[in-house]
Parts: sequence; C-alpha cells; structure tokens
Amino acid sequence: MKIHPTAIIDSKAELAGDVEVQAYTLIGPHVQIDSGTVIGPHCVLEGRTRIGKNNRFFSGAQAGIISQDLKQKSEFIGRLEIGDGNVIREHVTISASTMSGYEDEHRLTTVGSDCLIMTCAHIGHDCSVGSNVILANCVALAGHVKVEDRAIIGGLSAVHQFCVIGKMAMIGGLSRVWHDAPPFMIVDGNPARCCGPNTVGLRRNGLTDEARNLIKNMYKIMFRSDLNTTQAIYEIEASVEDCPERAHFLDFVRNSIRGITK
Repeated sequence: MKIHPTAIIDSKAELAGDVEVQAYTLIGPHVQIDSGTVIGPHCVLEGRTRIGKNNRFFSGAQAGIISQDLKQKSEFIGRLEIGDGNVIREHVTISASTMSGYEDEHRLTTVGSDCLIMTCAHIGHDCSVGSNVILANCVALAGHVKVEDRAIIGGLSAVHQFCVIGKMAMIGGLSRVWHDAPPFMIVDGNPARCCGPNTVGLRRNGLTDEARNLIKNMYKIMFRSDLNTTQAIYEIEASVEDCPERAHFLDFVRNSIRGITK
C-alpha cells in the first residue's frame, strides 16, 4: 500500500493491498476500501463505510461522516456504501445514514458506480444515488433524496428532502427542486418546471429515434395537454406504444409521493 506517513488510519480499517492514501488523511475503524482506490490528501473517511474498486477521492473530500440530522445520536455509527469507478472531487461531503437506534439498521446512504461528484457537492443522509450520475459543483441533496441512473444535476442546484430525480433527467443549474423530477425530462428554474424531453441526454445514452419520439409524445400528454395527472396516465396508456421507457415513466409518476414537477 502507498500510505503517506502523515495519514492516520485506524488499525481496524480494512484496505486492499494497492489502495493509495495521501497526506493528512484520516480513516476510521469501520471503513473498508477495495482495490485500486486512491484517497487524496486531507480527506476524512468515517462511519461504517464500504468503498468499492478504482474510486478517486480528491483533496478535502469527506465520506461516511456523521449526518446533519437532528435525530442523529452520536453513539450510533451510520452506514455508507460507494460502488466502483467514481470520481469524488474536492471538498465533497457524503453523510452516513441517520441512526436513531438499532431499529434503524436498515438505513443506508448509497452511491452507485461511475459517478462524477464535482467540487463542494453534498449528498445528505439516507440518500440513494444511482450509477453514471453527474452532480455538478455545489449541488446540495437533502436527506432521503433518490437520484436514478444517468441523471445530471447542474451546479448550485438544491433538491428538497424525499424528492426523486428520474432516470436520464437533466436538472438545470441554480434550480430549486421540491417535487420529483420525471425521468427523461429537463427540469429547470426556481421553482423548477419541466421544460421538455432531455433530447441530447437521451441521444447520448443510446436511445433510438423511436424511443425518443415516444418520450416526446408522453411529454406532450403529461405536461402540455389540459389533462390532470391521472387523466394523462390513462391517455398515455391508451395512445403511446408500450416500451420500457413508457413503463418506467408511468411507474415513476404513479409512485411519486411529493408529486411530479410540472
């Protein structure tokens, strides 16, 4: 292992043989780090944290730290799981799950694989961030936020507690998201509004012309007709050809607790 002499690593921490830890980094006793991961200088890794392979933490990043939730009790150690191949830039903070008692052992903060978490972004307690997600500079996710795969959130945006950011959604910079952002759509503004399909993102993610046209039709029915949400669901079922994108979109809308952004 390439461990800088100024790094402080608890003897109980579990690090793969090729993990690199740079200067002045602190790693707590319950941390597990898999092979190929590089931990930059001045980082703090705490909590019951499991970090996968080939991740890169830049200077000042903190992961598994005690949550900023008032329900948090200091004697309980929260959990965090991070997948493989993530880039976590300078001064990112990722809170461990909130623990108010052993009955809350199921709670978990997660980050998937191949994500880019840019400078000063914050992932709050009990969040679930999927794979291939981009959080731009200073994005703030409050507690219990879910971000589905391949979503992008623009810089300086804030996401309210318990909101869901849908698959392949694009959140414009400086947005205030307080309802669920539907999959495949662009959401932008303060307060945020749905502006249309994420055409460029859908193309970059390999969706066919046919699939993109179906998503465009769903957008027109849900967001540009005089139908309410329930009526729009029935109309989409009746007039839009069945496909995986339709199924995911309708499931997302039906399961929304905070309501979708319109």
